Amino acid sequence: MTSTFNTVLEAKKLASKVLPQTARDYINGGSGDEQALVRNRRGWKDINLIPRVLVDVSNRNPSTNILGIKTPFPCVIAPTAYHKLAHPEAEFATASAASEAGVIMTVSTFSNTPIEKLTSISGNQTWFQLYVYRDRGITKELIKRVEASGCKAFVVTVDVPILGKRVRDIRNGFCLPADYFPANLTADSAARLSMKFAGSSLEAFVKEQLDDSLCWKDLEWIRSQTSLPIIVKGILHPDDAVRACQLEVDGIVVSNHGGRQLSVCPSTAEMLPLIRDSMPSTGPLLLVDGGVRSGTEIFKALALGADAVLVGRPILWGLAHSGKEGVSNVLNILRCEFTDTMALCGVSSVEEINRVFIRNREF
Repeated sequence: MTSTFNTVLEAKKLASKVLPQTARDYINGGSGDEQALVRNRRGWKDINLIPRVLVDVSNRNPSTNILGIKTPFPCVIAPTAYHKLAHPEAEFATASAASEAGVIMTVSTFSNTPIEKLTSISGNQTWFQLYVYRDRGITKELIKRVEASGCKAFVVTVDVPILGKRVRDIRNGFCLPADYFPANLTADSAARLSMKFAGSSLEAFVKEQLDDSLCWKDLEWIRSQTSLPIIVKGILHPDDAVRACQLEVDGIVVSNHGGRQLSVCPSTAEMLPLIRDSMPSTGPLLLVDGGVRSGTEIFKALALGADAVLVGRPILWGLAHSGKEGVSNVLNILRCEFTDTMALCGVSSVEEINRVFIRNREF
């Protein structure tokens, strides 16, 4: 691939030209009529920033500390499944780019690459996204395996009691090619994702394998199984954020699953400041994902109260375009845009970013 891209949205356009329709729809699609997908983007686009001037920004420092890991800017790679759909080197290429950039990578339960291989690349900059199975024995074994690999935190996804109706995947009869099996699952579980069903094989898998009775007491059980930090992903209601804080989780991700679950939910940009206000000042790490497509939007997220942002689809677009090089380019674009926005807003460090820079919002 000789052409390159200068923005994340350019990466999306170029990736769409090389991705097969089934993979493209799986990566880009949302649930239902995809209004949550639209709202996520509009939520960030509708926020304007008010710059401060005559501020010395000659020594800008975009770095931050995320659960004891120093990162070059407040961005984490979000958990996204099946990187092999985007590129033959799959998560190996993503992890290599993340390691070189010094960025934390969150490995999906449904990664095509074994967690052990990825932690050998990115070392102490790896988190693992955990789904909870009906069979607690499978979940327990996976937790122990992830711990032994050297991962530094669990990101527990809690917003999938059932799979949102993803019309594109149903129309395409989405299922994985036989040699694309998720390497962190048991052989029997992975095989189910390659079977043809009337609709999406992923929908059938979630219905059969994942626990739709998951509740707050199960977070306590997970805590009892590991000494690693626990980050809860999928919080949209402030009351749920309060409950998570009471359980002393280490982090919360404000997320609507990239618009892929409840199609009529609000945007994460809308809910982020409400959740920040519901949390104690010394509360857990606060992260957000959903629709962030630029370094400027990362700045907006921090101004609304986030400590860092998770980015998912842009990573897959870069990967589809040019493998590891494409992922590196996406991360570099986001970092440079974030640092430039700091300068243009009159900010020298991440700690200085707050709501005084926000316009057009009643927060």
